[in-house]
Amino acid sequence: MNKKDLNLNKLKGLGDTILDDVEKNRVPSIKVPSRGTSNIVYDEDKRYYVLGDRYGKRSLGNVKQIKKMAQMMSMANFCKGLVETQKTATIREMYYVSEGWDVDFSDQQESNLISEDLEVTLRTTREDLGLMPEEDGAAVYGDLTVKDDDFEINALKSGKSGYSIPPTIDDVEFLDHKVDRVIAVETMGMFHRMVQEKAYKKFNCLIVGLKGQAARATRRFLKRTNEELGLPVYICNDGDPWGFHIAMVIISGSAKLAHVNHELATPNAKFLGVTASDIINYDLPTDKLKDIDVLRLKELYKDPRYHEDFWKVEIKKMLKIGKKAEQQSFSKYGLEYVVEKYLPEKLEAIEGN
Repeated sequence: MNKKDLNLNKLKGLGDTILDDVEKNRVPSIKVPSRGTSNIVYDEDKRYYVLGDRYGKRSLGNVKQIKKMAQMMSMANFCKGLVETQKTATIREMYYVSEGWDVDFSDQQESNLISEDLEVTLRTTREDLGLMPEEDGAAVYGDLTVKDDDFEINALKSGKSGYSIPPTIDDVEFLDHKVDRVIAVETMGMFHRMVQEKAYKKFNCLIVGLKGQAARATRRFLKRTNEELGLPVYICNDGDPWGFHIAMVIISGSAKLAHVNHELATPNAKFLGVTASDIINYDLPTDKLKDIDVLRLKELYKDPRYHEDFWKVEIKKMLKIGKKAEQQSFSKYGLEYVVEKYLPEKLEAIEGN
């Protein structure tokens, strides 16, 4: 069964559940997996967060739940139309469309939460239901050829801004590549620096500009390149708790998306970014850790995703020196330094082990 038919069956099955209750004179209800913190578990074998087996029950017999059930069923019906016609809508567009429904949403946040309830209930992703995010796709530069909407595109020949990862990345076919690895960088400034310094040639790699916290489509792209193409993935971020977090969301997923981390997390990805050791060894320009940075580092230290000795050592060292540094701080030694000196040394240290 193809993905379209599979998701149509899931959507129809949700409606059939309600109809079955009505026909049997039962109060219609839906079981919704709990996304509360007590039901989010770090799976040490899979190396990412997963949902536990706890469920909540939404019932038309509960006055407080009638609106949420109506919203979910209206959204499911809207998604059914998208899947049937193979069209997509942004979550913002759907919010405005809902203004014409018998039951609408008070704001965008309420709409977003119901879309998450729907995807976790159906055990699918909102993208597979035709709902797309608003954020721009990350950029990819390097010798990768894909088939996107019947067009063959080479990310090395798409201009200096590269190929933009679409929200529908699972519909994109990887045709060919001539690279050995993927290097994802946190900022577009560093992305453009690496393109200008021809890092894609020096390291025979794909360069991916994350644009800060990676979008779901970007995380899915990185996972696919790792699993389908067998390419090692490296994440080059700023040396601060926020850069660490961005990298770890790619590696081990987020608690918020525990229900789809199996589609997004890349547990074998490696951190290639700035560490406290780098700050010391390369004598980098730094900023003093703020109170919020210190608090966040202490939270990360207790987070089960940071259980490896590497993270424990670097977090403790950063707290000790009280400093953080950006990727661009290597410009102290010249614009070419990151590509000519720093990254070769870091890659050799990681790949040599």
